[in-house]
This record gives sequence, structure tokens and C-alpha cells, in this order.
Amino acid sequence: MENKESTAAGKRIRSSRTRHNILKDAEFATIEFLCKIMPKWVVPDLLTAVGLLGSAIIFGSLILGMTNRYYLILGVFGFAIQWFGDSLDGRLAYYRNIPRKWYGWSLDINADWISACIIGLGFYFYFPDYKIISFIFVVAYGGSMIVSLMRYKITDVYTIDAGIVGPTELRIIVSIFLLLEIFYPGALQLFGLFGSIFLVIINMVDSFKVMKMGDKRDAEDRIAKAKKAKSN
Repeated sequence: MENKESTAAGKRIRSSRTRHNILKDAEFATIEFLCKIMPKWVVPDLLTAVGLLGSAIIFGSLILGMTNRYYLILGVFGFAIQWFGDSLDGRLAYYRNIPRKWYGWSLDINADWISACIIGLGFYFYFPDYKIISFIFVVAYGGSMIVSLMRYKITDVYTIDAGIVGPTELRIIVSIFLLLEIFYPGALQLFGLFGSIFLVIINMVDSFKVMKMGDKRDAEDRIAKAKKAKSN
């Protein structure tokens, strides 16, 4: 009985969101394991707060990193904490079969946007010159959120991945560059520049794809309306 319940809970986690990222299988397995051992007093909203705390730690590491680059190691721990809170809040609700789909979805988007702004602000202070990079990063990240919402509206499928790269892979990549920055100053700024440009390009490509989906759905709606008019 327990195995059946565990299997059903695992299916609920996997069906809660469509993922295409390269680490999705390992990530789902880890999330399912963590959901199993999570104490009852840990609730989804608490995990959302933990995710925001992780973002604040990343911000702090960038501020402290201005005086000593070894503080950037804190940013790696911050990303780990952010992943823990952000990845488990909604999944834990589905695992326990207590999801609040629209409340959770709205809260998740707000938390993601706040996190992006907090981290972007940290980069703004850390970069001595070229502070425009942090602005481009926040705008590009916000653009990717808008594209995801447009896709959800048209297809009724919510996905947060840009091809095989999702938030988890992005956290790992940024963490690597945080560590590289300690020994090779300027590595983080280089990543911020090219990473932001890459995000802008991905957003443009995805926006075009979404508009094509919208055009296709419009055509399907017109055909359906015409058939309905004939049947009447």
C-alpha cells in the first residue's frame, strides 16, 4: 500500500510541470527523495521563503565579494539553498496531494521575479564598470518569464526551460563562474555579458515560436467556429 502511495505521489510530482532540461531525471529523483523525508512541519510556503533566503545569500556574497572574492563561495551555497526551496515548494504540495494550483503558480512566479531582481541588484553592485550587464540580465530573465506565460496561455502547458537548459542547469553554470571569479577576476562579468545576450536571443526565438503557435491556434479556432456555425 505504501509503495502504491509513493508511486502515485511520484507521478503527481512529475506531472505537475513539463520539463525538458538535461538534468530532469536526476532532479526529479532527488526531489522525490527529499519529499519523502521532509518533516510534516515543513510546508510549501516555508520552502518558498527558504528559496528567497537563498537569493538573499547570493546577493550578500556579491556585496561581500567586492572586498574579498572568497566570499563568492557563499553564493554557491546560496544557489543550493535557492534550488532547495524553489524546487521543492510546489512539488511537496503535489507529493502530499495538497496542491493549490493557481495560488502556488502565482506565488512561484512572484518569488522567481523577486529573486531575479535581488540577484541582479547584487551583480549591479559587484560589477565595477559595465553595470548595464545586470540590467540586461534582469530584463532578459523577465522576458523569459513572459514567454513562458504566453506559451502557457496558448498551449496550456507550463514549462520554464530554454531547450535543455533550465533553472537548475543555470544555477550550476553561474556557481561555476562564481568559483572561477575567485581565481580569474572578470570571468563573472564575461559570463554575465554573454549569458544575458544568449538569453535575449533565446527569448526572441521562443517568442517567434509562440506567435506561430498562436497563429496555428487562431486558425484552428476559426475552423471550429465555422463547423459549429454550419451545424447550427
